[in-house]
Amino acid sequence: MRTLLVLLFVLLPAFASARPVTDSSGRTVDVPDRIERVFAAGGPASILLYILAPDLMTGWPRSPREEEKPFIAAPYRDLPEVGMITGRGGSANLETVLKIKPDLILDFGSVKDTFVSLATATQEQTRIPYILVDGRFEATPQSLRLVGQALGRAERAERLAAYIEARFKEIDAVLAQVPEDKRPSVYLARGPDGLETGVKGSINTEIIERAGGRNIMAAGDGQKGLVRVSIEQLIVNQPDIIITWDRGFFGSVSKDPLWQEVKAVREGRVYLSPTAPFGWIDRPPSLNRMIGLVWLAKLFYPERLAADLRDSVRDFYALFYHVTPDDKDLDGLIAWSKGTAPPRR
Repeated sequence: MRTLLVLLFVLLPAFASARPVTDSSGRTVDVPDRIERVFAAGGPASILLYILAPDLMTGWPRSPREEEKPFIAAPYRDLPEVGMITGRGGSANLETVLKIKPDLILDFGSVKDTFVSLATATQEQTRIPYILVDGRFEATPQSLRLVGQALGRAERAERLAAYIEARFKEIDAVLAQVPEDKRPSVYLARGPDGLETGVKGSINTEIIERAGGRNIMAAGDGQKGLVRVSIEQLIVNQPDIIITWDRGFFGSVSKDPLWQEVKAVREGRVYLSPTAPFGWIDRPPSLNRMIGLVWLAKLFYPERLAADLRDSVRDFYALFYHVTPDDKDLDGLIAWSKGTAPPRR
């Protein structure tokens, strides 16, 4: 193993010229003047790269599923599955990365010390520049501009950043008129039984809160991230709205007698988040959450954000995903996002 790494290390071409880029962690990394191949370290980075510069992709961490492919531009649907360096179930070893010979490794997400150490160690072992980019939702415009500079795609990055800043401004104007206690209470139901959720402030519920929903699961007692809850907790808290991306739960919840004790279920206010080509809520937490933010804000405040959802989705997919859904595509994508029908009496 060590011998192979040393051999590949020697065979790697030296950069003709380079320029310094300061990434979100404060590391200064010399990147090639001309970048033609980029390895995405994980799922969030692959989406960012696909949105900003798909022609630079070397592959997907996980190959797109068949139902996702129609919403990915044709030249990139069948790129190889190459695994990932970071994230749950990371499967790309350094030999794989070296064989691909990228000009740059891109990571998008946490910039905490653990990931800084991984980036530095990987760069030292492979001699491939590795930049870390802040994946916090609020930092998205700045992060886009940083990656645009690094990849030589500043003009497109600026266009995307401007779109996001406009949506943030639009939603902030609405929220400024709605007191906290008048905002809808929301529960994110994950998994087939709907009893896994994210606490307030978690990356899993970040855009629900950013869109003006009050997460009923407050952080406390050391809880953070994903937690298990009981149906009794939901009956006590009685959320106004339930959001899920699990089709199994969505299809069964209105028929479950236990869930009938939750008013949102009885009154048909359970909404299914679309997931193609990437999740609108998380899965993974990248720029794909931007269309989820638009959807949720319209869902929470329909009288204040009257723009047609289909038009918003079509425009977003054209600008960000390089495809323009037709009416049939939109029907399949967002048909169930309008909520469950109340059970018959």
